[in-house]
Parts: sequence; C-alpha cells; structure tokens
Amino acid sequence: MTETNELRIAVIGAGPAGVYSSDIFLRQLKKLGEGLGLGTAARIDLFEKLPVPFGLVRYGVAPDHPSIKFIASALEKTLDNPDIHLYCDVEFGKDVTLDELLERYDAVLFATGAVEDKPLGLPGADLDGVYGAAKFVEWYDGYPTGAREWPLEAEEVAVIGGGNVAMDVARELMRNADDLKERTDIPDNVYEGVKANKARVLHLFIRRGVAQAKFSVQELREMEKLPGVQLIINEDDFDLDEDTIEEAGKDKLTRQMVEELFTIREMAEDMEDDGDVDYEGNTADRKYYVHFNSAPVEVLGEDGKVVGIRVEKTETSADGKMSRTGEFEEYPVQAVYHAIGYKPATAPGIAYDERHAHLANANGDGRITVAAEAGADGADAAVEVRERLYATGWAKRGPVGLIGSTKSDALLIVTNMLEDLSKAAEGGRVAADRDPESIDRLLESRGVKPIDFAGWKKIDAFERAEGAKEGREHKKVIDPEQMRALAHA
Repeated sequence: MTETNELRIAVIGAGPAGVYSSDIFLRQLKKLGEGLGLGTAARIDLFEKLPVPFGLVRYGVAPDHPSIKFIASALEKTLDNPDIHLYCDVEFGKDVTLDELLERYDAVLFATGAVEDKPLGLPGADLDGVYGAAKFVEWYDGYPTGAREWPLEAEEVAVIGGGNVAMDVARELMRNADDLKERTDIPDNVYEGVKANKARVLHLFIRRGVAQAKFSVQELREMEKLPGVQLIINEDDFDLDEDTIEEAGKDKLTRQMVEELFTIREMAEDMEDDGDVDYEGNTADRKYYVHFNSAPVEVLGEDGKVVGIRVEKTETSADGKMSRTGEFEEYPVQAVYHAIGYKPATAPGIAYDERHAHLANANGDGRITVAAEAGADGADAAVEVRERLYATGWAKRGPVGLIGSTKSDALLIVTNMLEDLSKAAEGGRVAADRDPESIDRLLESRGVKPIDFAGWKKIDAFERAEGAKEGREHKKVIDPEQMRALAHA
C-alpha cells in the first residue's frame, strides 16, 4: 500500500459544477493551504456516471449555442491536470457507495445535475403528445441512454415556459435540418428526425410579461436568425407602464433582455409588412408565435391525444406578481412541450429537500445536512450538518442560474470545505485509507472499467474525425458501448 500525504477529495459529477469546483479547490489550496495548515497538495478524483464528461454542456444545452464550444474547451483544459483524475462510467450508489468514498477521501462534493422535469400539473398533462423538455433535450443532444427517435408528426405545437430551456426547445422545433447540421455536432438520427419534422406553427406561452421573462440576450439573438421562420408577436404585450420600465431598468441583464425583445417586436412587424418573410427576407414556411401574459390552464384532448391548449390571459405588475383575468383562448395544437423547470437528481444516502428541489444543505452554504426540515411556519429550521459532505451547483441550490453561476457557487463551497478541513484532525487528512490506488482496486474487483481523461480524448478524436468527413468540426457518438470500445481501445 502506498501512503500519500495529499488531501484527497471525491467529486460526484463531471459537468461544469464539478469541473469548476475541482479547479477552484486546487487553486485556493495553493493560495491558502499553508496558512490553514493544510499544505498545498491534493488529489481530486472526479466521478461521472456517463461514459463522457461535461454534463450539462454536452447534454443539457441546445447544440447550436455558440458559446458551448468555448465552455467545453475550457472544461477540457481543466481536466488535463495531473492532480485531477477522471473516472467516467462510474455511477455513485451503484458502482461505489458513500461509505466506501468516505473511507478513502477526506471530503466528498456532490455536483450532480438534473435529469427529470418538474411535472406540468395541468388537466390533460397525461395525454399522448405532452412532453417534458428534459427528454426532448436528451434526444436532440444524443444522451447515451436517451431516446433514439422522436415523434415529430404535429404540424402545430405549443411550448410552455419563460426561460432559456423553453427557448431552446422552441428553436429546435423550428429549425431547418441542414442549417442545424452544418453548424453543430448533431448525430445522424437527430438530423433525420429534424428533417422529417412536420411542425409549421409554434406557440410559445410565457405566463408573465415582457419584463419578467428569464431569457438571456444570447437566446433571443439565436431566435432572431431562424431560416424560414416568421416571428409573430402581440403588440399589446409590449405596452409597459412606467413602473415596469423603471423596475426592469434596475437590473442590467433584465434591461438588456427587454431591449432585445423590443428589437424582436420591430423584426416581427417588418416580417409581416414584407409579406410574411423570415429574417433574411425569404418567404417563411413556419410561423413562431410568442405569447406573453399567457398561462396555459388545460391541455385539450380527444381519444387520448392532444388536440389543443386552453390559455388564460394574465396581468403582471411591476414587481412581477401575476394575476388572472378570466379571459380564455384555445389554440389548436397536436403536441405540447413543457419547460417549467428541472428537478435535480437525488443521491443515495443523502437527504433531499423536496420543497426547494436540491440536496439538503445548511442555509445554502453547501454543507450537506442529515435532513431537510421546515419549521411550523414553513421557514427552514436548523438541522445537523453531516461532516465531510458538500454540494455545489444545482445539487446545492436547485435548477436556477446559468452555467456561469456555478463558478461563484464553487468558490463559496470550496471556501467552506477548506475552513472545515483546517479544523479537522491532522490537517484535514481524516480518510482512513490513503492509498491513491485503493479506489482503482475496488472498482476493478467489481468489474467496473472507468474511462479516464485519455479515454475521453480517444472518443473526442473519433468524433472530430467523423465530423471532418462531412466538413464539420465534430459529430457526436451516442452509443455508450461504442464510447466504451473507443475509450478502452
């Protein structure tokens, strides 16, 4: 057995939250470690249940986001660090238990993402033709265990949601297949699916007003440049009162979003005036309606299938409070997609806060607690902290915030981890088994063959070579068995 004196940290999840946290931990340790009595040496083992890293960046965001390549490249540079060891294709709770990790690591950090949709909760939500965004995203992103085919027979579709995921889903449903293939790494089955998509009319329903939407400016600019698509808006939605304009102006990102939405309003007017054209002035064969202050109340069905959606007009005050008007309208649609939020994954052996949809942690500081408790008045009650266990990203705070939010999250959690480690016996080195090869022997004894960083690079090289054959930068491999064969070759 080889004893080492470095701190040993296990991170569960190799998406942005896990990778950023690993990088920040090493940086902060080098900066503060001596002063905290911890030294500056650490080994971080990063466990990922999928055969490849990057989580949300690879599998949770639409493939046509221009920033994705940049983020993936930055994450890859972080993983190419001798102090970070990648263990893909290793599932926490199945291939390795919490007790086994605590025996071998001084701290365990959960950076697990979200794989399920929040339920729609409307009458008709169980009809054939109602889909959660998460599964659709898995399909068009080539998730290893996701669907390989998607029913795109509906000519009229509705998308429910006022955030970036709703925008992603709507955009992909309106996409031209050849344009998408040229710009992205989509696999062949997604290209064929999008090419056969029959959708010609799309309605995006946002419950609140123009100033309360949660779109990023980047999402809006991507919506503006859809070949063959005419954008259609209701001008009344843009009749904002002075209080709302003043409130929106207080936040820079909100102000920029509202300004971009007004740009879209002008574009939509021009598209109509020019004879129902797209952004380039070409005849549009698809129509994309954007409805603000519109709350779906029922999915309408016949013979078990979606035939329409019933929507109530709402009013939104300057402070974002929504009220019902009692005015209803029905739209004929044959499919409904809901993007009203994700539910972050649970973790075996860790308490889950159902009310806030994240792993139970103390006052949002990332320290895992024994339970998620609420007082009689609904306020959070003090609960016991579990030593050496932490959460970051969506696992800590729930499904809110952009990818960049995980960096500030990571710094907070790392600061708490270092503080706790400095107070622990023997400078935080509390794991009983300090042999860095112990985890490898454990996994090997179970027949688990992790994919390391070198294995990921083999998969990536193959994807780039396949893409090059078609004049593309990249083309995703989606079969997990093929990924394993490539990685272990």
